[in-house]
Amino acid sequence: MLSERFFEYLEKEKKMAKNTLEAYRRDVLEFSKFEGERGISDLRQTQGTEVVAFLLKLKNEGKSAATVNRKLASIRSFYHYLQAKEEISANPALNIKSPKIQRKTLEYLTVEEIDKLLSLPDDSPRGIRDRAMLELLYATGIRVTELIEADLEDINIRMGFITCAGEQSKARIIPIGKPARAALETYLYDAREKLLKDRTDEKALFVNYHGQRITRQGLWKILKEYGKQGALDHKLTPNIIRNSFAVHMIQNGADLKSLQELLGHEDISATQIYLTATKNRIKDVYDKTHPRA
Repeated sequence: MLSERFFEYLEKEKKMAKNTLEAYRRDVLEFSKFEGERGISDLRQTQGTEVVAFLLKLKNEGKSAATVNRKLASIRSFYHYLQAKEEISANPALNIKSPKIQRKTLEYLTVEEIDKLLSLPDDSPRGIRDRAMLELLYATGIRVTELIEADLEDINIRMGFITCAGEQSKARIIPIGKPARAALETYLYDAREKLLKDRTDEKALFVNYHGQRITRQGLWKILKEYGKQGALDHKLTPNIIRNSFAVHMIQNGADLKSLQELLGHEDISATQIYLTATKNRIKDVYDKTHPRA
C-alpha cells in the first residue's frame, strides 16, 4: 500500500518520533477512509477539491483550526512523498490554504508560583521523585515525552546535563541547574531503589510504585494533584511548566536562538511566541511606573 510505504519512509528514513509518526498515520488513514467512502480507492487519483471537501468535513464536525492544519500538513507530506517517488505529477494539497489559528493566551506560572509548586512534594519516596521530576521539567523545559522516555544513562549529574532524543531523533544536550541536580541526586540515591522494589534491571529514570517506567497518564495525574494542592490559577500541565521555563528565560535575557536550541524547536517562529509574554510584562511595568503612562 502507498500509505504503508509512506509510514515506513517516515520511520526509517526521516527517523520520526513515535508519537509524531502515529499522528501522521491517523491523519492519512482518516483521509484514505474519507476518499474510499466517496468512491476513490486509489489515493493517486485525488484532486485538490477532494482535499478541500475533507477539510470542510472536519470543520463541520467542530474540529479546531489547529487540528485541521495538522491533518492538512500530514496529507500534504504524503502527497509530497508520492510526487518525489514519481507516483503522481502534482501534489493536490500543495496550494490549499491552512485555516487561520487564533492564538490562545500563553499560559505560564510566575516565578513565585513555580517556587510554591516546587515546595509542595513531601519527603516520602514518591514526593522525592515528584520533586525531582518537577525540578527537571522547570530546569530544562523538556517535553513530557522526553521526560518519561528518559533513561538513567541520559542523566549526567556530575557534569549537570540531560541528553534528549527530541523530535525526529535529533538529540540535544540541555544543562541542569543546581537545585534540579540536587533533587535528582536525592531521588537516585534515596528514593528510586525503594520505588523499584525488585525490578533492579529497569532503565527508566523515573518509575512508578510498580517499579516500571512512569506513563504519560501517570505524570498528568501527578501534576493535576499538585495543581490542586497549590491552588494554582492554571490547570497544571507539562506544557505550562515548559512555557514557564521559556518565558522566565526570555525575561532574564536569554536570546531566541539559544532558547530555540534548548526547547528543540525546528522553526524559530515557534520560539517567538514567548516574546509576547515579555512584551506584555514590559508594558505592564511601563503602565505602572511611568508618570505619564
